[in-house]
Amino acid sequence: MARVRLSVAERRAELLAATVEQIEVRGVAAVRIADVAAALGVSNALVLYHFSTKERLVAAAFAHAAEGDLAHLRTLLGRRTTALRRLRAALRWYAPTGQAKGWRLWIEGWSAALREPTLRTVTRDLDQQWKAALAEVIAEGVAAGEFTCPDPRTTALRLTALLDGLAVQMTAYEGAALPRSRMLAWVDEALSRELGLAPAAAPAG
Repeated sequence: MARVRLSVAERRAELLAATVEQIEVRGVAAVRIADVAAALGVSNALVLYHFSTKERLVAAAFAHAAEGDLAHLRTLLGRRTTALRRLRAALRWYAPTGQAKGWRLWIEGWSAALREPTLRTVTRDLDQQWKAALAEVIAEGVAAGEFTCPDPRTTALRLTALLDGLAVQMTAYEGAALPRSRMLAWVDEALSRELGLAPAAAPAG
């Protein structure tokens, strides 16, 4: 059966989705242009036409994988409710047991970024976007008098660092995974501590 002719944007999106799938299966280091091409039944030359190198393809795939999650994060943080409720909802969603991006994929990306400058630039930019979005809502809560926080950007960094660390523990050491309830309690405690609130001040649900 002949393949449907796709627009350039559609073809790129198809290639990026296939690359994400191949990275999840094979890892960044092992995945090849040929693997992506074979998964879609296209030529290596077609993949290279759109992305020119494996490094650029992989970096673009990580950006593609994050776009939907970044959009959802901004939706959560843009709701018409208190800053505290928005922050807690976002952190619960971002947590390793939540519905945010596949942590195995991102741990692969962090590791590969140590050796690949193009991927390092992309992952750093995506990480900064997450932190900036959280810092903005923390600043809104301070301005509204909901809580105190002398440095929203540093607070956002500490909170995401906690979640990133938990993600590594739960992904790399599956047999020693923390119960979800305990992990979320730690996140709630950290949020309350960072915002100068009593632990009970973080709303349930």
